[in-house]
Amino acid sequence: MTLKILKPGMLTTIQDLGRVGYQKYGVVAGGVMDSYAARIANLLVGNEEDAAVMEMSMIGPSIEFQEDSLISICGGDLSAIIDGERVPMWRPIIIKAGSCLQFSNVKSGCRAYLSAAGGISVPEVMGSSSTYLRAAIGGYEGRALKQGDLISVHQSDYIGNTKIQSFLQLYSTSLKSFIPLPWFVSEYSLPAYQSQVMIRVMKGREFELFQDESITSLLSETFTIHPQSDRMAYRLNGAQIQLKTNLNMISEAVTMGTIQVPPDGFPRILLADRQTTGGYPRIAQVASVDLPLIAQLKPGDSLMFQEVTLEEAEFLYLQQEKDIHILKLMISERWRRGD
Repeated sequence: MTLKILKPGMLTTIQDLGRVGYQKYGVVAGGVMDSYAARIANLLVGNEEDAAVMEMSMIGPSIEFQEDSLISICGGDLSAIIDGERVPMWRPIIIKAGSCLQFSNVKSGCRAYLSAAGGISVPEVMGSSSTYLRAAIGGYEGRALKQGDLISVHQSDYIGNTKIQSFLQLYSTSLKSFIPLPWFVSEYSLPAYQSQVMIRVMKGREFELFQDESITSLLSETFTIHPQSDRMAYRLNGAQIQLKTNLNMISEAVTMGTIQVPPDGFPRILLADRQTTGGYPRIAQVASVDLPLIAQLKPGDSLMFQEVTLEEAEFLYLQQEKDIHILKLMISERWRRGD
């Protein structure tokens, strides 16, 4: 199956769950910004959770489907339509050959994920399909998608193969451009994407080296996302955070959600395309369970931080993974029953 890009949108790239195991060589992990939405998008169409998807930011693309296809769209709402009709999110959708899926302006969140049954097919680089734009590696020719690109999709060979093919045949005579399946992810399982969020954080390795007043400001004041933010890091506008004394650090390991404070005092949250090490003091670390909320913030949106313990963060993470596992079982059962 092939998808033709008619318009690329603001920033559309191919991503998976990241380039794991190469940070010791200085290779960034990369991958999707909102792993929760990408994983669910894959599960809905019978893919493995780490299959390659299309990540669309702010203003989405226009895509022509050259064969009947089963897809899902999860994450932020980028106003997806076909033939002028809104396309529902967080559920499997059959799209007829020749139909054009169009996205426009963002309604909520910042990024949406398009998964197709079988998974998007691009050459893997160091075991990953993720696009790392700064190094021009991975994904589709190491770059963002542009007009005229033809994106291949693997033949689906997971649970969905028989059922998906039967659904495609069943609906092949329909006159509609797309048909949503009658089941979907409950609203109770959806992240609360908002333009103002509370983000839970743990103390960073250098937390105690900051002035008491600065720590109070970090945990009580509102910060906004600076326009000069990207997949590497969000720069924050707000209170300036100060160290107690000057500090010369050797670069140390960082990860997604690490909050560094550079000399200008304005915190930065490291994201998917972060560097592997950093030399700025780490005042806090975002709890993994809240990374999807961070990923869906856009310039001008605001956030506050709430301190939690490592044990609380671990509990929240395990609870989220348990919920995803239950959702995976329920989706598998839906496909097995074929309803």
